[in-house]
Amino acid sequence: MRAAIAFTVALLAGFSLPALPAQPGPPALRAPAQTKPKGRLFPPLDLGLLEGADRDQWQKPEEIMDALKIAEGSLVADLGAGGGWFTVRLARRVGPTGLVYAEDIQPLMLEAIKRRVQRENLANVRTVLGTPRDSRLPKGLDAVLIVGAYHEMEDPVTLLKNAADSLKPQGRIGVVDFSAGAGGPGPEPDQRVDAETVIRGATAASLEVISRETIPPFMFMLVLGKPAPAPRAR
Repeated sequence: MRAAIAFTVALLAGFSLPALPAQPGPPALRAPAQTKPKGRLFPPLDLGLLEGADRDQWQKPEEIMDALKIAEGSLVADLGAGGGWFTVRLARRVGPTGLVYAEDIQPLMLEAIKRRVQRENLANVRTVLGTPRDSRLPKGLDAVLIVGAYHEMEDPVTLLKNAADSLKPQGRIGVVDFSAGAGGPGPEPDQRVDAETVIRGATAASLEVISRETIPPFMFMLVLGKPAPAPRAR
């Protein structure tokens, strides 16, 4: 009897009813054709991806700082500073008589910058926790640098206006980003921003394009400034 029961249980265990046909689900909702996802913020846990040994070669920080006329004693800001790779290079350029404001909207990024400048014994860096619409930079800056962060900004026009308000009359804003479809390091092609898009944003922020630079092989740079005041009528 026990053997018969065991055989029956085993038989039932190996028997399965035919699967019922799947019921069609609700139709998928399509996003409007004109909608394009915004670039996501770079995750702090992936900062190591930005620290390649060859970054100095393709980023060309000296050329970028020259284009912005950053010199010893300058007051500058690194807007969207991330882990501070460019921040420390700015700090070395401006020297002990200058000052660098490292701004980011992610507190973990600012913590990484603080540790970095402490390791490198730099006393001329101040961190600033901004918001998506307000960088909270001080007034009187000689230059504001935005490297690889423009495509992540929720409201770039407002941030450009804020940056311009922080500048001295002859101050400059440098926007450096990855060329569309250029490959190499950087975000995915559909998350990149082209130079013409940045120029339209600058125009909306009442800024002028002072110069347009190519940083081969992967990047472009736009140097922006405030328009000269109109001459007074005599």
